[in-house]
Amino acid sequence: MPLKLYICNPFLMNYKKAKVGVVGAGSFGTTIATLLAHNSEVLLFSRKKDVVDRINNENVHLNIKLSPKIKATDQIEELIHECGLIFPVVPSESFRSTIQAMSPYLTPGHILIHGTKGLDISDISLNELSKTQISRKHIHTMSEVIRAESQVVRVGCLAGPNLYKEILDGQPTACVIASEYDEVIKIGSEYLTSKYFFVFGSYDLVGAEMAGALKNIIALASGMLAGRGLGKNIQAMLITRGLREMIELGRCVGATHRSFLGTAGIGDLIATATSDKSRNFTFGMRFGRGEKMNDIIDSMDEVVEGVRTVRIAYQLAKSYQLRVPIIQMIYSVIFESFELDKAIQFLMRYPFGPDVDFI
Repeated sequence: MPLKLYICNPFLMNYKKAKVGVVGAGSFGTTIATLLAHNSEVLLFSRKKDVVDRINNENVHLNIKLSPKIKATDQIEELIHECGLIFPVVPSESFRSTIQAMSPYLTPGHILIHGTKGLDISDISLNELSKTQISRKHIHTMSEVIRAESQVVRVGCLAGPNLYKEILDGQPTACVIASEYDEVIKIGSEYLTSKYFFVFGSYDLVGAEMAGALKNIIALASGMLAGRGLGKNIQAMLITRGLREMIELGRCVGATHRSFLGTAGIGDLIATATSDKSRNFTFGMRFGRGEKMNDIIDSMDEVVEGVRTVRIAYQLAKSYQLRVPIIQMIYSVIFESFELDKAIQFLMRYPFGPDVDFI
């Protein structure tokens, strides 16, 4: 059942007139700011003063002409003071440090809806990950990070198929706001909904977060198939079998299969694993054509979350002795120099068993 928590805060009484904040001026953060500007004034945070100055003086960022309702700041305290609803949209690797920087200014009256599709393992370094038997206590979703590092209670997650280039082109799409609180879904929906952008609600917060993080791994593999010149038949098989592995891993951290079968799961998975507008798919495609991992990463403007997430998912599956051959092969190909063509042949001959065995 949804939870209800009403805290005395002027934002809740006048939220339709309030300014909304976005933390993170990358491509997706800028896209969220653009969507929000249909309904309200937006304050966008960036650490880079030149980015802030160009947005405020020219209404331009990432070669995108922004709405005049979007203003920028490099002062996190200013954003938090002016905005009761905040969308943190930063890479998972720096998400905890970002919330720690925000924490002194956040109150229980704030609402945070994050748009980060990744996992936090701040208790363990990535270099030590392979030497550690990890479990649920080591894996943190972004909503758990927010609650651990701040006084904020009302937290939500923005999930679903969100290819930013299509959204900025005005193409219609939908997303999910997942939260345990009715007012988070209601307020977030009213800020984001427009004639081109529809918002569904979900109370399965952990499921939506895990689906958003894990689908990036399958997108890497799908891109690799495309890079090797393979077609839609094997891509479809990869996506459907990959979905099963996502669900198995999700269950390890307390998620059910429901979110994985909805907009936040299969919807996002199809978009991310079939489009060259997806960073993870693009990484996989270039890798499949023979480029080296570090060269691809160094040439891309933003983080490829799937490369980090597959390291976490592989160790989690290993600790729980899960049968996730696709994730295991992706890890081996990227980090252990296993030949991609051999990995594909291995998966084609793997004894998968029943087609649908996760419902």
